[in-house]
Amino acid sequence: MLTFLGMHVLGHDTAVYSGSVIDVFARVGVSEEAVRSTLTRMVGRGLLIRQRHGRRVYFGLTPRATEVLEDGGRRIWDTGAVNRDWDGTWTLVGYSLPDSRRSDRHDLRSQLVWAGFGLLQNGLWIAPGTRDVTAIAEPLGLLDHVTVFSAQEAKPTESADLVRKAFDIEAISARYRTFLDRWDRPKPLPSAPDDLARRLLLHTDWLQAVRQDPHLPAEHLPADWPAIRAEQVFARLDARIREASTRLAEEVLDVVAVADG
Repeated sequence: MLTFLGMHVLGHDTAVYSGSVIDVFARVGVSEEAVRSTLTRMVGRGLLIRQRHGRRVYFGLTPRATEVLEDGGRRIWDTGAVNRDWDGTWTLVGYSLPDSRRSDRHDLRSQLVWAGFGLLQNGLWIAPGTRDVTAIAEPLGLLDHVTVFSAQEAKPTESADLVRKAFDIEAISARYRTFLDRWDRPKPLPSAPDDLARRLLLHTDWLQAVRQDPHLPAEHLPADWPAIRAEQVFARLDARIREASTRLAEEVLDVVAVADG
C-alpha cells in the first residue's frame, strides 16, 4: 500500500477513491477485505485521512505519510543501492534504557536498522558515513538516552571487520538475488495482468530490498555484489513500463483534490 501511495498519490495533492484502490490491488491478488482493512488501519495510525464526496470515500495522505513516502522515494531514486562515495567515517550510537522502557528500546532499534545501523556489540550501533541520529531519537523522546560519535577505525580494527561483524552481508545479498531471480529476465512476471500491476510489484520488491540495505561501502563488499546488477535491472524495467503504467492509472484511479483543512 505504501508503494501504491508513493507512486500514485504522493505529490499530487489528491485523495483516491477506495473502490479504485481495490480495483488496482485485485490485479495483484489482494482481496477487497484486505485493502479496506489496510486503509482503515492506516487512518488509525495517522497515515491517511478520509474525505467523502457523495457516497464515495476517498483517502489522502497526512503529513506523516508524506514524510515516510518521501523517504522511500529518496531511497529508490537518490541514495542508490551502491555506496561508492564513503568518506571513511562511521557514526556510532550507544544507548541505555531500563527494562521498564522496553517498548522504547524496541522502537529505537527499529529506527536505527531503518537508518542503516548494524549492531556491532551489546548497546553499540554503527553505520557508515554521517547519520542524523537526532532525527531518529527526538521523535521517540530519547535524546537524553543516546550517545553519538563520529569516528574512524584504528589499528588493529579494520573497516572490513566492522562490516562483517555488524551487518549480515549474506542476508542483504540474498534479498537482491531474490529480486534478480524474479525480474532479471526478458519478459518478467508474465502472470501480471498489465503494466500497472507489474510496476506496482516491481517497486514493492525493489523497496523491500533497498529499505533493508545499510548502504555499506562498496570497497568492502564482494566484487560481484548483486545490488549493482539489481539496480540496473530495476531502472531499465521501470523505464520500459512507466508510460503504460501511468496511462492505466489515469484511466483506473478516481481521484479528487484534497479538501482544505
